[in-house]
Amino acid sequence: MGYRMATLLWRVLLAAALVCGIGLLPWLSRTDPALTVLRARSADRDPTPRVLSDIRTQLGLEQGPLHLLGQWLGGLPRGDAGRSWLNGTEVTPSVVQALGVTLLLVTVALAVAAATAALVCARTLWLGAHGRLDGRRAGGGGSAMLAALPEFLTASVLATVVGVQLGWLPALGWYGPQWTVLPALALGLPAGAVLGRLLDDLLPGAFAEPWVPAAEARGLPGRTLAAKAVRRCVPALLPNLGLFVVGLTAGSVAVEQIYDIPGLGRTTLQAALAQDLPVLQAGTLALLLLAVTTTGLAALAVRRLAGPALRGGALDSLHRPRRSDRSALPFVYGGLLTAVVAVGLLRDPLALDTGARLQSPSWAHPFGTDSLGRDLLARVGHGALDTLLTALAISVTALVVGVLLGLLPRLSGPLVDTVNAVPPVLGALLVTAVAGSGAATPAIAVAAVSWAALAAHTSSLLRQEQATPHLTATRGLGASRWYLLRYEVLPAILPPVTRHALLRLPGVALALASLGFLGLGTQPPSPEWGLLLAENQPYAERAPWAVLAPAAALALLGALAVSSAGGVWWPRRRARLRTTATGPEQPSPARELAEVVV
Repeated sequence: MGYRMATLLWRVLLAAALVCGIGLLPWLSRTDPALTVLRARSADRDPTPRVLSDIRTQLGLEQGPLHLLGQWLGGLPRGDAGRSWLNGTEVTPSVVQALGVTLLLVTVALAVAAATAALVCARTLWLGAHGRLDGRRAGGGGSAMLAALPEFLTASVLATVVGVQLGWLPALGWYGPQWTVLPALALGLPAGAVLGRLLDDLLPGAFAEPWVPAAEARGLPGRTLAAKAVRRCVPALLPNLGLFVVGLTAGSVAVEQIYDIPGLGRTTLQAALAQDLPVLQAGTLALLLLAVTTTGLAALAVRRLAGPALRGGALDSLHRPRRSDRSALPFVYGGLLTAVVAVGLLRDPLALDTGARLQSPSWAHPFGTDSLGRDLLARVGHGALDTLLTALAISVTALVVGVLLGLLPRLSGPLVDTVNAVPPVLGALLVTAVAGSGAATPAIAVAAVSWAALAAHTSSLLRQEQATPHLTATRGLGASRWYLLRYEVLPAILPPVTRHALLRLPGVALALASLGFLGLGTQPPSPEWGLLLAENQPYAERAPWAVLAPAAALALLGALAVSSAGGVWWPRRRARLRTTATGPEQPSPARELAEVVV
């Protein structure tokens, strides 16, 4: 009970800190909220001192940020989140309506993601159900490319081709079930590809457990074996699935913008840009409550599916040490990406030629030109230095932080829920407010939230490994906590989490690209890939190569990351437990982290 109360208090403190920080956003950014509100209300009106003074009096800004924050918090127990600074309407009904729209969109997107994940895992399920997984080579290049497609790019292409040119489905608005299909596809396809890869990584371990031969001896059909293998792997994936639900809700900003959907992401973004604090605070609070609810439901589902085995220490490890999958695919993808970058670096990315605007690919311009006549191959090559190096640095940082905090689940659990509920766009605005705008702002914002999924994955695997009989047996032989951490826990946790980090490498690049697409990343004339997509997206119908060039580079990065993930492994090495006259020799120095973890 004491642990639960401490966890609840920790969650409340983190949520309060985030909401209060948002309430102080205009003052942290050293901007005049009255001026921002005036520009959002009427951009043509002159900001005279009298007009600004009237707005300050109307909004109560003269009483200070702490008074406004206290007044807003005081109304929450009554369900009153204040009134919008822009139009004076009540905030609570509008935020609840926007949340309902987003939840409906996310529900349909999850159905798309589930179908996509099933397709990604279909081959492994079939081979495992028929006992043919031995020697299976790692694949996933197609799913990696699918996961690397930016949601905003997929949304734009679907709206242009399926909605406008073919006229099969509506492209804009939100008026009925038909309007959910295209945005749900844009959100669900990349998420399903990532979830499918994570499940595909767990399935071989499930099919190698002792229950499989016993089930085959009883004559159970292959589809039953496949269903039971999926059920065995689901508890390890549920924490990440909960994060995906919240991440889809928080990350649907660009898709809602493109399709003109009045969802929570779009509402929160518009409120953040206009500094409409009551709406922004209520939207963020709704995201936090959704994160806590989703995480709680995921935890209950884990206890329902694997609770007795977790408590009884009867689970087998799904992640056994193994040799790496040898494949030439990483060299093929890496060679192609290196060739593109190398050739692009030999060209001038800033050279203008207005007479060669939007030219199709040719010998002179293999990737074509953009709206200013600049060579797209040169811009993709030079932009790779910023995009790839930044994404790699963020991924390494997220891996280290995620593993360290994931090994301390009591500390990191509430923190993961809070951080994951923050959209990268809002994170970028908060970072800009505190640290100022600059080239490093998008990287800091993405790094601040990208570790959460890896920490949740680490904590989930840690709980599973702590319930394995071999860990109990090794502890009974006198092994120290540091020995267990070094030779039992980490070999089972680090390879899958590292593969997960590699899977998210394109996602990190996409997050940076999304900020560039929304105007919160690097600014022109930088050739950063997200900015290239944003600049050329209006010309996608006339000159599709202008968008396909950076999109293909991102897809190639995704294929490289997934194919390389199969090579992450841990050697089968064990240190011998040496005994002394007083018992087993304990490694020195003692590790405080091991004392907490094992």
